Amino acid sequence: VAGVRDYGNRMGIPTVNGSVTFHDDYLGNPLVFAGCVGLIPLDKCFGEANPGDRIIALGGATGRDGIHGATFSSAELTDTHADEFSHAVQIGNPITQKKTADVILKARDWQGGPLFTAITDCGAGGFSSAVGEMGEKVGAYVELDKAPLKYAGLSYTEIWISEAQERMVLAVPTERVHTLRELCASEDVGFCDLGAFGCDMTGPSDQQPDEPMLVLTYAGTEVGRLGMHLLHDGIPTPVRQAAWTLRASDAPFQVKAAESDELETQNAKLETLLAHPNIASKHWIVRQYDHEVQGGSVIKPLVGPEQDGPSDGAVIRPKLGSRKAVALAGGMAPHLSEKATTDGLATDGDSYWATLAAIDEAVRNAVCVGADPDRIAILDNFCWPRCDDPQQLGSLVRAAEACYDGALAYRTPFVSGKDSLSNQFTTDSGRVITIPPTLLITAMGMVDDAARCRTMDAKAAGNALLIVGQTTPALGGSHYAACGLANAGDNLTIPRLDLKQGPANARAVAKLIAAGLVTSAHDCSDGGLLVAAAEMAFAGRIGLDLDLSHLPADRALEFDTACYAETPSRYLLEIAPAKLDRVIKILLEADVPFAQIGMFTDTVQLTARTDRDGQVFDAKLDDLRNAWLAPLDW
Repeated sequence: VAGVRDYGNRMGIPTVNGSVTFHDDYLGNPLVFAGCVGLIPLDKCFGEANPGDRIIALGGATGRDGIHGATFSSAELTDTHADEFSHAVQIGNPITQKKTADVILKARDWQGGPLFTAITDCGAGGFSSAVGEMGEKVGAYVELDKAPLKYAGLSYTEIWISEAQERMVLAVPTERVHTLRELCASEDVGFCDLGAFGCDMTGPSDQQPDEPMLVLTYAGTEVGRLGMHLLHDGIPTPVRQAAWTLRASDAPFQVKAAESDELETQNAKLETLLAHPNIASKHWIVRQYDHEVQGGSVIKPLVGPEQDGPSDGAVIRPKLGSRKAVALAGGMAPHLSEKATTDGLATDGDSYWATLAAIDEAVRNAVCVGADPDRIAILDNFCWPRCDDPQQLGSLVRAAEACYDGALAYRTPFVSGKDSLSNQFTTDSGRVITIPPTLLITAMGMVDDAARCRTMDAKAAGNALLIVGQTTPALGGSHYAACGLANAGDNLTIPRLDLKQGPANARAVAKLIAAGLVTSAHDCSDGGLLVAAAEMAFAGRIGLDLDLSHLPADRALEFDTACYAETPSRYLLEIAPAKLDRVIKILLEADVPFAQIGMFTDTVQLTARTDRDGQVFDAKLDDLRNAWLAPLDW
């Protein structure tokens, strides 16, 4: 949290969206995903290094921090790694990064054309990957002793593979080098000339090799020579075995005895769910971040009259002269993976359905704030236990298959991604702790008119609450089960996404929002319908009376199941009475399941009833809000 805060705030980048998920088995490998979205002129999207271009490194100096950073992050951790591999963690300097970014933008927009022909960052592998990738077609000659160092004593190998932060590698035409050097000097940005692309420089031109070569020197001595073909295409690819079988739960589900006496009333059940750390307010984290720097934030992480409601996603207007905007949202469902079966919270945990749930949630969150589902692109971030275990690799294959099926169903292309596939920890006693198979899906969607965007907080008494989407009885992997509230007779299969109905629901809701017919929108996800409805009510400081008698479902549901099932593809919509008929007409034409399930009131209560049971729930909004705020109110 502190790292995201310090780097993002100092760089002047708004941190506008995020989530936090807890599980005991993240103890040895806590995961942090950070993503960044920016604009680029279309005519500056592509570039390549040309023979004769100089290899210019800008930004920070090279040090031992970050050496083996990529290989370290891809290895199983043990209790001794903190001492043995402390050097693998890069030491960031956001001020250096900010100045370097400013220079690059000035060089890109230089009068007469960019000062460079290609650019990449020093990520995993440092100079080795940056120069190796850029010189694939033309070769490269690198003088490693020219690199500026943080301190003396680094070997040429350490210089070549260090992953020290804030360094960019550019291909710069010879005639532009002087101009770029002066620009860097004016902004106090580090500059060094490491060599040239396309030049061997070790012999006469008539003795140059037939294929592009990567040649490394140090103090005039050649210390490395590889053919680019070998470097990029010549390494044998390993073949691994993957296996996957449905894992049956080892023991029948049992309610947690320690909690059973405390959870006798419906009010206590909802308060317990609202207090679950996955559901509870993250305002302690959110308020440490700058959400408004650059001035383009339309919807921020906290919404409502008191700015304390949990936003479904974020909307930013990157060009302040335009009403077009970009929606950002995420989705993740590790609680539906195979780990749910191991934990005894489901009978059929499966990363295939967990992945589809994550895609659906990311799209759903983006749609709720105003994104067009036909113009959404998504990213994947995989973190898995070690995949030399055939079962773990089988789980990963299941997730990859779901990515393919989900992208086709939602017509959402994967445009980027990342993976880390050895996330487990061996204690000093030899116990292995494996993380839940974790896939974060990030959705980026276009918003044609930022004025049409909607937030999740209820706006006015007298408005109707509609649900779009069908509820199923599956409670497997739910937070209701995780809190020890489920009974032995409950359906503990995990919910499964309908690949036809999910996209249809998203398009129908987006059409309503684009037409200005929706007052507020909120997705049903962690905790289920009653949790989502309570969040809308207390975020808007407006009471709510629910009638779940006509909840769309393929069978009669028990009250708790109707309230707390986490069926995907469901939306809660606040609709003004004057617009209700038009909304119903559009939903009927779209052939999606829906129903009016409540009315917002001028009380300070959340009530719920059914035809069969009468009124079965009545709680004060302040009590619910306090239960939601308290766990992380640090």
